Amino acid sequence: MSDLPATGLFMGQSNDTGAGVPEILLWQRANRHGVIAGATGTGKTVTLQILAQGFSEAGVPVFCADVKGDLSGICQPGAPSEKLIARATGMGLTLNPKAAPTVFWDLYGQKGHPVRATVSEIGPLLMARMLDLNDVQEGVLTVAFHVADKEGLLLLDLDDLRSMLTYVAENAARIGREVGNVAPASIASIQRALLQLEQDGGDAFFGEPALRLTDMIRTGLDGRGQVNVLDSTRLMNSPRLYGAFLLWLLSELFEQLPEVGDPERPKLVFFFDEAHLLFRDAPKPLLEKVEQVVRLIRSKGVGIYFITQNPADIPDSVLAQLGNRVQHALRAYTPSDQRGLKAASESFRVNPAFDTAEAIQALGTGEALVSVLDEKGAPSITARTLIRPPDSRLGPATDAERASVMAASPVAGVYDTAIDRESAEEVLAARHAAADQAADAEEAAKAEAKAQAQAEKAQAQADRAAARAAPRQAPAPRAAPRRSTRETPIEAMTKSVLRTAGSTITRELLRGLLGSLKRR
Repeated sequence: MSDLPATGLFMGQSNDTGAGVPEILLWQRANRHGVIAGATGTGKTVTLQILAQGFSEAGVPVFCADVKGDLSGICQPGAPSEKLIARATGMGLTLNPKAAPTVFWDLYGQKGHPVRATVSEIGPLLMARMLDLNDVQEGVLTVAFHVADKEGLLLLDLDDLRSMLTYVAENAARIGREVGNVAPASIASIQRALLQLEQDGGDAFFGEPALRLTDMIRTGLDGRGQVNVLDSTRLMNSPRLYGAFLLWLLSELFEQLPEVGDPERPKLVFFFDEAHLLFRDAPKPLLEKVEQVVRLIRSKGVGIYFITQNPADIPDSVLAQLGNRVQHALRAYTPSDQRGLKAASESFRVNPAFDTAEAIQALGTGEALVSVLDEKGAPSITARTLIRPPDSRLGPATDAERASVMAASPVAGVYDTAIDRESAEEVLAARHAAADQAADAEEAAKAEAKAQAQAEKAQAQADRAAARAAPRQAPAPRAAPRRSTRETPIEAMTKSVLRTAGSTITRELLRGLLGSLKRR
């Protein structure tokens, strides 16, 4: 940013004393967090754009949510009007139109590179917040996460979580004995909430490749920090998803970044637009987590700046941690508005030159009350400040300009294609298939055994029936008795006499015959 002070970011110029005092946000105090507040149309987005580009010029990466689409113009050099040039000249500032090094992100992958996180990374607390679950349902969801961790089942996307809930329901008796009762009605309620989240487009956020924080915390070769712009125009239709995602991102930063204490300049500055959506109807555990992150992430070198309509939208425990404050105009037409105005005015250090509450109502577009931390860490006296013009374009970038920036992005092609690896859904489906196959085989074996038994029984019945139906047959004739081959004594004597007589007769005949032959 042109005419950049060495010690901090030039935000604008106050004329309370008539001397034109510059308002400087010190780099070494920028990680002490801040708030930008004001009614719609009073210049909050322009102030956010000036701060984001100022940090980038100082080599500090930035993350910011673009709720209305106006912030996308930061990727294009500005074309200042005569009015803006005159304002800059009055501040002694020379405008040097230039674009910030921008990377566009989008949970839905339509107007930026897709942003994904796994269900396991989100965790049961933030997931319950996204699904708007009650305490009992949140407890059941926590059980599902516990069982998944215990059994080594990866929860990557919504299909994995659905399968895990079904598995818990099917094994409710066993799981209930280990970790407590799991009511089927609660499982059904969570499943319906998951369906609603999917219909809202939330399923595009869960999966892989998951976002790597190193792809956001970048500094270019020219020394400027990368400005990460999350397109939130569609995301705002799911405020719980929006708030839970940004809180998850803060939590990841808190867990992954090392301790650095109070650096000369922040490692990253995080702008949380429409911050009231994070705190609206938030349960106590969630508020405690937000307070913890805001309080402790400062030592990681991360500055958080909440953008909202009224500081009263932010819980006191969190608001007390915000040292740098920019308050644009507020209107107090209703009793509720008046209470919000009073709360906003009382959060600033008193300036004896004016009444803070009246000054807030009298601010014009592009003006703000500013109080930042000085070198000692104390808030400066509130000053009525004319905010400086930005170097980048005021207003949205065109679709063609956005596409050109995305094509030249350092993460082009890294996150554009989703990856679906084996996780809880596939593992549980394989278990079901194996169980079904075993059950089918057992059932087939039982059926075969039953059929064989029935066939044997039928054959036995048929045999008995055939036996009863056959006619009675006459007995076969008895065979003649076999004559014995042994001789009786009479038969033996008779045969002996006959043999003796035959021998005698034969000898006599032979003698007579031989005698007659000799006489011749």
